[in-house]
Amino acid sequence: MWKDKIEGLKEEMAEFEEELNNGCSPENLKLFQDEVKQKFGYELPKEYIDFLGTINGFEYNGFIVYGVDDSISNEDNNQIVIGYIDSNRVWYENEHQKKYMFLGDSHISWYCFDIERKAYVELDKPSGVLSATYKSFDDLLSKVITDS
Repeated sequence: MWKDKIEGLKEEMAEFEEELNNGCSPENLKLFQDEVKQKFGYELPKEYIDFLGTINGFEYNGFIVYGVDDSISNEDNNQIVIGYIDSNRVWYENEHQKKYMFLGDSHISWYCFDIERKAYVELDKPSGVLSATYKSFDDLLSKVITDS
């Protein structure tokens, strides 16, 4: 579903002479996953990794999906990549937020994977109050793209 919405987003961005990033290489995705495992002690959801293999994160109209950090990926991108590791380090300064994998954010929301509940969620920013739960990464990402 998100792949269909991405096509619409690409068309809209082209009107402003902007392009989405290409996907991250399998080699860099492997390095990224290893680094996340080492730093945070968990494995990222396969759906998120698959997304990064198609589009290495994006930022549009204030909506951000984190990508592979520049310190790991040496690939050229069409947009600046807001890195997953760097972003999660910041959000993890609050101990109670360590139960989430922060996958992206907007002006009013965080888009996460709840490690304990094994569910994709949207949190109010900055209170951290749960505002929505999604059945899949596909549903979460479709919401982000639609809202952007």
